[in-house]
Amino acid sequence: MHEIKAIFDGEKIMPKQPIPVKGEYEVIITFLKPIEKRRTPVRPIFEYESMSGKMWIADDFDTPLEDFVV
Repeated sequence: MHEIKAIFDGEKIMPKQPIPVKGEYEVIITFLKPIEKRRTPVRPIFEYESMSGKMWIADDFDTPLEDFVV
């Protein structure tokens, strides 16, 4: 008797390792438990005002660049 771990995606069974036997065998398929998809908790990248005073915009930010002046 051989035991093989596999995943069933609702349509087909996909072995997680090579099957060590050749030829025809009688098999028993047992569904153990559903696979829980792990969800990453959603967190803000930064909190409100956490970057306050750490960023600035140059005074000439909106002046035309010489390379693009026609």
